[in-house]
Amino acid sequence: MDTARYARFERPGHRVTGDRSQRSRDWMEPATRVGYDFAHAIVDDHTRLAYVELHSDELAQTVTGFVVRALEWFEGHGITARRLMSDNAWSYTRNRSLRELLAAREIKHLRTQPYRPQTNGKVERFHQTMRREWAYSLSYRSHHHRNQALPHWLEHYNTRRPHSGIGNEPPINRVHNLRGQDS
Repeated sequence: MDTARYARFERPGHRVTGDRSQRSRDWMEPATRVGYDFAHAIVDDHTRLAYVELHSDELAQTVTGFVVRALEWFEGHGITARRLMSDNAWSYTRNRSLRELLAAREIKHLRTQPYRPQTNGKVERFHQTMRREWAYSLSYRSHHHRNQALPHWLEHYNTRRPHSGIGNEPPINRVHNLRGQDS
């Protein structure tokens, strides 16, 4: 589990328009700053199936609600979590409601070594792919348009995009008992 931060914008900037003139510098004015969207993500270790939600913060309450919905989503795909790995962010390590949720579901909370993002490599790599293929691959008119594209990209990532780490198969192909045929 990890989060990535994406700047909000109301119109494309110089990266898209190529205009670095004084007119485009008004983004520095306090009135034009619109904050960030935080992409909270969980990636299953075996299948590489990913669940993502965009939120306006990284607060403990937001993180716990996200984890509840993610666990339900994974359970809907026949995946039962036994362990959850995160970095040492305050909202993961000092979050009483998350600690209680994981204890109630008998999920062991693993933490990465400080300053060692490689330990949580699968979700870190997922964020890199998401940044390259979703957030910065197209010229969006605003962050609203970018956010609307996330569910479509995520569906493609989980069901059609080949992953070299799992034999050039999409993650959904590694989900066991996908249609309940083994019950």
